[in-house]
Amino acid sequence: MRRENVNNMPESSRERETEARGRDGQRREQGNQSSRNMVSVISQAADDHLTLVRNISTGLAIAGVIVIARSIKLITKFQAASEIPTRFIEGNVSLRGKVHSITEKGLQVEHIPIYVPILSPLLSKHKGVCTSPLLVQLVGVELTPEGREWLQKNLIPAQTVWLKLISREEDVLHCLVSQSRRLMWSYCLNEEVLQLGLARTAALTGVLPDSRLYWRLHKRLHRAEIKAERKGRGLWKQDSLWERVSMAVRDNVLVRLMRRIFKKT
Repeated sequence: MRRENVNNMPESSRERETEARGRDGQRREQGNQSSRNMVSVISQAADDHLTLVRNISTGLAIAGVIVIARSIKLITKFQAASEIPTRFIEGNVSLRGKVHSITEKGLQVEHIPIYVPILSPLLSKHKGVCTSPLLVQLVGVELTPEGREWLQKNLIPAQTVWLKLISREEDVLHCLVSQSRRLMWSYCLNEEVLQLGLARTAALTGVLPDSRLYWRLHKRLHRAEIKAERKGRGLWKQDSLWERVSMAVRDNVLVRLMRRIFKKT
């Protein structure tokens, strides 16, 4: 009898271990099932509200763009020099414009702001209102009448130019004006009229003489004027030897006296 009890003991302990393992497995399976259920609930909630989250994100992004655009005036159309922020002048920002006309006072240029779809029409202050152009002068340049005529021929109305802001004096903007001549290539009109001898260098209005900008512009414009002088263009054109001799003979007193005598006879 004792031997039978001894033999049966291992079997009963193995059965108990098997039952315990089964219970642990059931507990783990129930825990995993509850975790999966929780994840499913969260995923379903996220899917249900995904459209709402996207709409909120889009709305916040649009609001942010509007705030930034208003603060830095990217899409503002300037109709007077006084409307341009001081930081634009100090930073020598370039503005795009459309030529209206060339007058004795300077260039009449309509400002063309950066266009942002949807936002530009919403934030425009001048819908359906006649716009007034900006008065622009070529900084550091004194135009001759021939230079003004040259600009009138080469800057036809509605042509696009770039205005690099240098200074502002009441309602006048002093700028480096650039025009596109070919694809991805442009030239500065300030330098061009000087190189052609159609203008003289002038004082740089509104620029401090001891600033880097002053000396950079002075050097750039003076170099253009020197080119015209060396090549004898426009203002610097020199008469040929024959023309100088002819003028000297015409102005000679003796020659003029002989002409009077022959006329009387």
